[in-house]
Amino acid sequence: MRYFDLAVILGYLAGITWFGARFRKGQHSLRDYFMGGRNAPWWAIALSIVSAETSTLTIIGTPALAFGGNLGFLQLVLGYLAARIAICLIFLPHYFRGEMFTAYELMRRRFGEGIRKLAAGVFLVTRALAEGVRVFAVSLVISIVLGAGEVPSIALIVILTLFYTFEGGMTAVIWTDVVQMGLYVAGAILSFGAILGRIPGGWGHLLAVAGAAHKLTVFDFRFSPDMAFFSRTYTFWAGLLGGCFLTTASHGTDQLMVQRLLSARDQAQSRAALLASWVVILFQFALFLFIGLGLWVLYGDSHMAPPARLDRIYPDFIWNRLPHGLAGLLIAAVLAAAMANLSAALNSLSSTVVVDFFHAPAKGMRQRESLRLARLATVFWGAVLLAVAIGASYSNKSVLETGLTIGSVPSGALLGVFLLGVLTRKPRQRAAMAGMAAGLLAVGSVALWTPVAWTWYVPIGTIVTFSAGLIGSSFERRVEGESAWNGTSGTN
Repeated sequence: MRYFDLAVILGYLAGITWFGARFRKGQHSLRDYFMGGRNAPWWAIALSIVSAETSTLTIIGTPALAFGGNLGFLQLVLGYLAARIAICLIFLPHYFRGEMFTAYELMRRRFGEGIRKLAAGVFLVTRALAEGVRVFAVSLVISIVLGAGEVPSIALIVILTLFYTFEGGMTAVIWTDVVQMGLYVAGAILSFGAILGRIPGGWGHLLAVAGAAHKLTVFDFRFSPDMAFFSRTYTFWAGLLGGCFLTTASHGTDQLMVQRLLSARDQAQSRAALLASWVVILFQFALFLFIGLGLWVLYGDSHMAPPARLDRIYPDFIWNRLPHGLAGLLIAAVLAAAMANLSAALNSLSSTVVVDFFHAPAKGMRQRESLRLARLATVFWGAVLLAVAIGASYSNKSVLETGLTIGSVPSGALLGVFLLGVLTRKPRQRAAMAGMAAGLLAVGSVALWTPVAWTWYVPIGTIVTFSAGLIGSSFERRVEGESAWNGTSGTN
């Protein structure tokens, strides 16, 4: 047993749990618990956004992609920028009209209660599945460290994160995200430096060997109107369009991200946080991809056989090939990303249940009762994510692509109905629900029965949902006295 490394890891786990739990004293209302009282500065929200979209999937999955391929994953980041600009122009003005707790309140204003609950229900199911995969990913790391089974590893990380999220709410989520992101980015920089130090010739040798093997390739501009084109995951067109649609859906309609945008003091601060987060995510993805390339060169030069599951290659290198102390710090950094993402998921799932299904703010519940309900919902979702993570441990697929695929299946339907709501006036609730059903059916069919890559799922779902909703509105009869939506009041 490497007691010094374990002491570093346990010290981190205890410290971050204590730090997050300290924010309990500032929780007096649902506004405090779910929106942090709208007191967080834009830069902290920006870092929290990055932490929420990073997770352990990114830290252990992105190096594995570069190890087995090239830098093509960076093409998605171009779409991420286009998406952030679209969200600033299309969605943020609507979210800051009045006080909202969740993204799905916007759908109630536009269409009615039915579509709000449908959209919120889709979010709850798919976020629980995707987050369960992310929780499982961290068990790969802990099992390497402790030599324990995956189930005890999953339970450990869920219980600790649940504790400080239960206590501190959104304020704890944001500020622990800031600390945790600083730790895992610093850890990634240190590990990359350690990898270069083990490669004879360092940076120059890495570029020479990786370049000769075409592993420095970023862009793939190949285009052909056939199934082979749509089956390639990382191309310029799939990255730009797929990344744009995916991020517009995740950051513009998914409560996990929208909750952070709503926590800003005003629309300008929210916009600054969202755009600044892109700069950080670009640097972060590039860093983890180059870690993967460095490991590929190191393994090749040393004639070492990589693990059968490439997702384990980065945490395995950290734990088994780095000096004592540094290894513990870097493993703690990986756990930091996992806990940051998990805490965000717990708070967003809880807020969606309390606001969109129990309607706590509208019922005028006493603050103490509503806070108790919010905390009970947090515990419930902690148990659900624990169960999903245990189920995900039986999958043999890449954890990064599995998580992205699950998230992409419903995202197009959600984005399509949100665009239908803010860009059109004619469609009403039945047409919107029919559009969502058509979008989910279309993407589900594509995912099950075609080789189309997951990067195309969100564009397909968005287009089908939006088009079906428009077509369905032609068959709706306007109710007498019903007024067109003006962005501030509902039609139903």
